[in-house]
Amino acid sequence: MDKQLFREELVKLLYTSTLNPDINLTDYTEEIKEIYIDVKSHLSEIDEFIEANLENWSLNRLNYVDLAIIRYAVYELMYLNHPKEIVMNEAVELTKKYSNLDDDKARKFNNRLLQNIVDALGEKDA
Repeated sequence: MDKQLFREELVKLLYTSTLNPDINLTDYTEEIKEIYIDVKSHLSEIDEFIEANLENWSLNRLNYVDLAIIRYAVYELMYLNHPKEIVMNEAVELTKKYSNLDDDKARKFNNRLLQNIVDALGEKDA
């Protein structure tokens, strides 16, 4: 499975688990299960970091699709140290595919939020 499809499957799993916390993981690969469990173990830190970087918005106002996309992007940035440009681009592409309406607002919102997060992570490293 390529990395793009892997990200997409994880985002779908995170979205589904938000709606149904008792999700059955038997249909997923070991690698997806392992990363999913790790994301869930860091969820409070991830959510706190997202919340701290939202402007005039709160975490509970994000729709579940955007929340899943942003959560996984933050996980990749914070715990896997994936290149920020790739993470941001992939998250924006997932937003365009699953969340963006014809008005492009979701893409712009997620892109700005991710930029805030990347900037904050850069300050955190310094």
